[in-house]
Amino acid sequence: MKKIVLFLSVALLSFGIEAQVKAPQPSPISKIEQVIGLTDVSVEYSRPSMKGRTIFGDLVPFDKLWRTGANKNTQITFSDDVKVGGKELKKGTYAIFTKPGKENWDVIFYKDTNNWGTPQKWEDAKVAANVKVKANTLPMNVETFTIMFSDFTMESAVLNFIWANTEAAVTIQTSAKEATLASIEKAMAGPSDGDHYQAATFYKEIGETAKAKEHIDKAISLSKQPAFWYYRQQSLIYAKSGDKDGAIKAAKMSLELAGKAGNADYVKMNKDSLTEWGAK
Repeated sequence: MKKIVLFLSVALLSFGIEAQVKAPQPSPISKIEQVIGLTDVSVEYSRPSMKGRTIFGDLVPFDKLWRTGANKNTQITFSDDVKVGGKELKKGTYAIFTKPGKENWDVIFYKDTNNWGTPQKWEDAKVAANVKVKANTLPMNVETFTIMFSDFTMESAVLNFIWANTEAAVTIQTSAKEATLASIEKAMAGPSDGDHYQAATFYKEIGETAKAKEHIDKAISLSKQPAFWYYRQQSLIYAKSGDKDGAIKAAKMSLELAGKAGNADYVKMNKDSLTEWGAK
């Protein structure tokens, strides 16, 4: 027992000492968040420094898979579908691996992000996109590995990889133009049936029945296939306004559609209301 207590005491003391030690990391973690067009993009990576070493062709061998940073593999996240170097890439998070060459780099977006460094087993099926880009020589050395965004347009930007005297870049293209045009067309077309339905429900709850009736009628007229809950609201609003005939007509329509949809709750509510309103 004494040995166990002594062991636990030493272990706890060691843990306490370890937990108190804080030191700068040789390859600090960095996170960049950037909006490109209408798409949120973030990059998380660790930043090694040259420290007098030869980087490409030595520390980072040519034409070999590189984690594109230090420690855990670099990750990039897109909130929307994009194109990288002209190739389609679905929204989500990817590991970025590269194969730096003397003249060109392969920039690889890999679906498996749970790797410390490069994957132990490389799987081609997990490659979401592989883009070949030119390696450019800089007129000076950049001490610390840097990933940055540059050359912004309305719907694109360039993702730059910079270290030592080398820079490589891949263009990220978003669908901001199409999304903006769709947004404009929707706004110019005015409120949707869903907007009118929400307004009708709100006005009913605060007792402004005339406005509620106006909006529920617009919601149903704008909808290509009005749902049973639309007609349910219409029946309640008509009943509240004193229009029992209109309420009964709407409730019967809601009942029919709810029955086809297999919604027992709405079937019961409509039957109860029709009985209450003296429907035949």
